[in-house]
Amino acid sequence: MAVAFVGGAALGAAFGEGFAVLHDTVKDVVSKARMFKPILKRLESTLDRLAPTVNEITQLSEQLDLPKVETENLIKNMEKGEKLVRKCLKIRWWNYCFKIYYSYKLEELDKEIVRFCQVDLQVHNTGNELRTLVNVNINLQQVDSVVDRQRVLCTVRDPPDFTVGLDMPMKELKTLLLKEEVQLLLLTAPGGCGKTTLVQMLCQDDQIRGMFGDNILFVNVSKTPNVKVIVQNLLNYKDMQPTSQIQCDEDAINQLSQLLNHLSPNPILLILDDVWLGSESLPEKFKFDLPNYKILITSRTAFPRLEFTYHLKPLDDVDAMTLFHRSASLHDENSYIPAEEDAKKIVRGCGGFPLVIKVIGGSLRRQHEVVWHSRLMKWSDGQFYFSSDTELLAHLQKSLEFSDDKVIIKECFMDLGSFPEDQRIPAAALIDMWAELYKLDEDGIQAIANLQELNIRNLASLVMARKDAGEVKSYYNEDFVTQHDILRELAMHQSSQESIGQRSRLIINISGNNLPKWWTEQKQQLINARLLSISTDELFSSSWCNIQGSKVEVLVLNFHTKNYTLPEFVEKMDKLKVLIINNYGFFHSKISNFQLLGSLPNNLKRIRLEKVSISSLCETLVPLNSLKKISLFMCNIGKAFENCTIQVSDAFPNLTEINIDYCNDLEELPIGLCDIVHLKKISITNCHKLFALPEEIGKLVNLEVLRLRSCIDLSELPNSIRSLHKLSILDISDCLSIMKLPKHIGELCNLKELNMKGCMRLRTQFPESIMDLKQLKLVVCDEERARLWEPIKEFLTELKVEVAEKDINLNWLPK
Repeated sequence: MAVAFVGGAALGAAFGEGFAVLHDTVKDVVSKARMFKPILKRLESTLDRLAPTVNEITQLSEQLDLPKVETENLIKNMEKGEKLVRKCLKIRWWNYCFKIYYSYKLEELDKEIVRFCQVDLQVHNTGNELRTLVNVNINLQQVDSVVDRQRVLCTVRDPPDFTVGLDMPMKELKTLLLKEEVQLLLLTAPGGCGKTTLVQMLCQDDQIRGMFGDNILFVNVSKTPNVKVIVQNLLNYKDMQPTSQIQCDEDAINQLSQLLNHLSPNPILLILDDVWLGSESLPEKFKFDLPNYKILITSRTAFPRLEFTYHLKPLDDVDAMTLFHRSASLHDENSYIPAEEDAKKIVRGCGGFPLVIKVIGGSLRRQHEVVWHSRLMKWSDGQFYFSSDTELLAHLQKSLEFSDDKVIIKECFMDLGSFPEDQRIPAAALIDMWAELYKLDEDGIQAIANLQELNIRNLASLVMARKDAGEVKSYYNEDFVTQHDILRELAMHQSSQESIGQRSRLIINISGNNLPKWWTEQKQQLINARLLSISTDELFSSSWCNIQGSKVEVLVLNFHTKNYTLPEFVEKMDKLKVLIINNYGFFHSKISNFQLLGSLPNNLKRIRLEKVSISSLCETLVPLNSLKKISLFMCNIGKAFENCTIQVSDAFPNLTEINIDYCNDLEELPIGLCDIVHLKKISITNCHKLFALPEEIGKLVNLEVLRLRSCIDLSELPNSIRSLHKLSILDISDCLSIMKLPKHIGELCNLKELNMKGCMRLRTQFPESIMDLKQLKLVVCDEERARLWEPIKEFLTELKVEVAEKDINLNWLPK
């Protein structure tokens, strides 16, 4: 179809025709081009979702201001895409290069079509005729955050930037895996040897990617595997819904069989990472008689029942020394350079284990010569092989030596064991914990510094989202921490050196309803812990025994069930300052017994809830006078601030900060919050249905930070914000629907930072009062908005306008 481009209706018609031809071609080819089936299915799904939008564009093309250049380019690319899809029928399975090239081109076409409907149209249209398009856009951009999190769990992460000694094992492992007779392959080595890193490298290999493409499925099995959850995650990863509800393991296996048959006969690689002793039957359950279907298992245990096994060996002396030099930064001119023999002595004591080398090296990085010699004397009993995890932990324990001024970092390391294995730990949760346990600053700067120290020492991995100017020291909601399971065991091992009753940090993991024996032996178990963490699985029935935790200051509750009852013993925790409730299950959980918090009015300062459904936050009849901060992440909050036995302002009279993130049912900011006059920070982010702020927000005269990023349906800011004279930071980044700034914005006399990156519909001149923002020092925006600020900079001479990097993120949840 050759198109002669003209304006208005003809351009819209050409776009619609090009889309329809591509759509029909994909539907025709998807079942025939089996090698490209996954990417074509995804493209088909995108086109199906966009079809109503494209029809709307075609019908409204005379009224719409279609971006001419972008539309013409997309039409041309859809023509090329239609031909590309046809060519997929001619590519043979063995032609890896063409498969990689075609898959890449199809991915790019898919993204370009979505980007056009999400971004380009919104930039050029502001009227009501785009209401339908904006609604569809919201659905596209708001990939449900719960499902997205499960997808992440089945994605193979990239290997570390620096690896050593794994190139030959990777080639050997690949050769063995690709043998025709091999369906189940076990990769085994002790913990900390680099099994998962080797798998990550394998999945980056061109031949493996060319053969398996999008059908590489990664499952972190861990110590207590749940077949139902594993299969549900795999279904979500491949954008499939179960044909019936998964009630038991047998149902899950049947659903997995259907999924694999759907992907077949394209080659499939299922990776079962970290299979523990006792779960060796799991791979057999996942085994099906399908062509080109392979399962790769990693485990610390060499299971004799598996016929094909690859043993990963520790690093040799040369590779171990290379890794140590890098981990200890011995290439840095500011570092102490030990004698070669001393370095070799340390490396030999690490037994060739990459994890141990990195941790030991990190603990010595940039340390004084005296520290090196002191450690050498203590580590003189070099050990060449760790015959058990216990010996490995004992050796890693040597790295937990900190100077007196950094001893708190060791405590922070041990606190990481409070969260479940293989889960991301939100930096914001750690900030809350450490602000109260160790009196760190409430803004999180010291907590992040401690996490960076742990990161440098290779005791944890801190993943920080890209930040715009001004955010570096103020916004950590998108940052998280991960930790190798061996290091988590080390943290828990360190925390369990004393008897149960005397531990300052008590971490309890419950499988099913099997409470620890020490807990059931006494009706009133007395503990002295300041930090109490209790993790339960999906089989737990919320039947609690009693605990006397009169000294508990931080309570972390981790669970997986649809319903969860807050333990009765919480009401006796008179010193409780921080409550963190994390639901790691697939569905939102309903919390009962929330009224127990009414027994803790004098000390409870911080509440953080994740993925729970809340009927009311104000069930207590007694005001929580000490509560300073509430954080709600991925919660269904509905009328949580309205179905209250008492007014919100009476329930939380001294609340200073509230964070609401990814709460997809929040449409309006509850008016009752505007009566809490002590509020200093409000952060409402990624709440895509939020469309309005109440005029009453002007009553929050003490508000200093108002963050509304990625609230894509929010169309305007109320004029009453002119009364927020203490407001210093205003963040409306990625609020796609905001078309203008408030007329009296100039009355924000203390405003210092304004982030308006991604406000694509904000295209008119700013109100005159903007000249009165004399304290404004930083504006973050895109190039088009930056041009609007140019004449203003002549009057606001200290103002810096920073153009943010373009960051089109199609799902808006950090991976």
